[in-house]
Amino acid sequence: MSKQSYRVCFCFRRRFRMAAAEAPADIKAIFDEYSENGVMSVDQMRRFLVEVQKEENSTLEDAQAVMDSLHELKHLNVFHKRGLNLEGFFKYLFGDVNPPLNPKLGVHHDMNAPLSHYFIYTGHNSYLTGNQLSSDCSDVPIINALHKGVRVIELDIWPNSTKDNINVLHGRTLTTPVELLKCLKSIKEHAFTASEYPVVITLEDHLTPDLQAKTAEMINQTFGDMLFSPGSECLSEFPSPESLKKRVIISTKPPKEYLKAKDVKIQETDSKKGTDSAAEPWGKEVKSFKGFKANLDEDKDDDLDGEGDEDEEDEEEDLKSQQNTAPEYRRLIAIHAGKGKGGMADWLRVDPDKVRRLSLSEPELEKAVITYAKDIVRFTQKNLLRVYPKGIRFDSSNYNPLIGWMHGAQMVAFNMQGYGRSLWLMHGMFRANGGCGYVKKPDFLLKGGGEVFDPRATLPVKTTLRVTVYMGEGWYYDFRHTHFDTYSPPDFYARVGIAGVPADVVMKKTKTLEDNWIPTWDEVFEFPLTVPELALLRIEVHEYDMSEKDDFAGQISLPISELREGIRAVPLHSHKGVRYNSVKLLMRFQFI
Repeated sequence: MSKQSYRVCFCFRRRFRMAAAEAPADIKAIFDEYSENGVMSVDQMRRFLVEVQKEENSTLEDAQAVMDSLHELKHLNVFHKRGLNLEGFFKYLFGDVNPPLNPKLGVHHDMNAPLSHYFIYTGHNSYLTGNQLSSDCSDVPIINALHKGVRVIELDIWPNSTKDNINVLHGRTLTTPVELLKCLKSIKEHAFTASEYPVVITLEDHLTPDLQAKTAEMINQTFGDMLFSPGSECLSEFPSPESLKKRVIISTKPPKEYLKAKDVKIQETDSKKGTDSAAEPWGKEVKSFKGFKANLDEDKDDDLDGEGDEDEEDEEEDLKSQQNTAPEYRRLIAIHAGKGKGGMADWLRVDPDKVRRLSLSEPELEKAVITYAKDIVRFTQKNLLRVYPKGIRFDSSNYNPLIGWMHGAQMVAFNMQGYGRSLWLMHGMFRANGGCGYVKKPDFLLKGGGEVFDPRATLPVKTTLRVTVYMGEGWYYDFRHTHFDTYSPPDFYARVGIAGVPADVVMKKTKTLEDNWIPTWDEVFEFPLTVPELALLRIEVHEYDMSEKDDFAGQISLPISELREGIRAVPLHSHKGVRYNSVKLLMRFQFI
């Protein structure tokens, strides 16, 4: 890779010198400090792991293991008989063995608290392959979601055309249906591939009593002993994820009369209203927390499937309609959903004798947090709150998940096919706790009494994260050489910032380095954090384009609660969240 040519026209080529990746000056200085005569011994490696990488418990055996991990590089002469040279040290730092999150950590949160004490990886309309209006319904996106660790699968269930079987589809749209039984069988087969912790199936039910009975039979026959079914009465407290390992849980509203949801006319012009569009090259910026009140009137419930509408019927009507429903179906429901009669204050009422799930649309939540922020936090200490995208997100886009999380909402439901920055944050949150799909909420969201957390309170800075962006490499191997620019090597810049409570939200940007496949920015940024427990580190790389929109070149979001200090190799992912083979950034993280 010493030189590269780009054809400008038939008779003219531009040639660029291609330098190999070289350790930045800071890395060389650190190597000099922890080596002698250009060689780092096992003992010096141990000191480096303890003092720079902040791995305080590192032993000589750990240091030797790092050395041993580089054996495949021996042909590059990175070893001396007494230890490691600079090239070997640099290869280790930039290698897969040195990630920003500790792969050995696994599931380490306390998993014995009630379900309401956890953020849960939650899907919305989990059966859709694309947009909300005309895409196919399939079990494939359900399987994909389960393999990524998603723990809540949503199914909209409707009678088929002959009214003798049950389909899954997005009602009153042009989406093509898939049979319920096929979805249930796929959930059973793939539920615990990525995680042993429970899978919740939320049902949006549009069935007649005879089809509800048939659904109950299907669910019982498919899942058998895997099903957690405590009976038709509400629970007084939710069980723990640990006690529900390898169990499947059904959650829905106590059943109602057939098809009471409102009809909604679909207008093509409305389809342009969604934000964070899946069609964007790399997604619009995540909606700011500032100005919740703006445009709320525009966003009033336009739900296609009647989620918000059905919930609004009061409990008395629920009890009347239950008389017409199949008792075997009611007994399946372990997590009861629904809104009480009255308005938001009543919906958020905490019953000392039973727990339930409340569903709010994205605009309903945004409106509620203006007046009821502390009430929502108090409600979610015992009960489950599910938030779902507004109905006009026809493109399967998503919203800012932090609005729900910072108010304690456990089930922030996302369109998992709605790629963009919002979904990248979702991926980042659930990289925590071994990727098991359950992340224990911070203690301050669980405190009762008069100390209920206020997400908008002005809080002192708890810690400051210093991020050094040294360099990046790997694009040359993972992309066509004319992918970013037809006539020259790419002009990369990096964006680094925080997603979290409003006071912590910020994005910063490096300089743009022209014509360089291996950019060395060597820039330092500092991020004061008032609530680090809810903060995610956002990292993106783009290629500057003078004439068009800048090209996307990789992204990752990382939970700051599990970020390892020290110099780390940060792997970047595609727009769809798939890890690139070679693209990585070399960065340093310090809490000061």
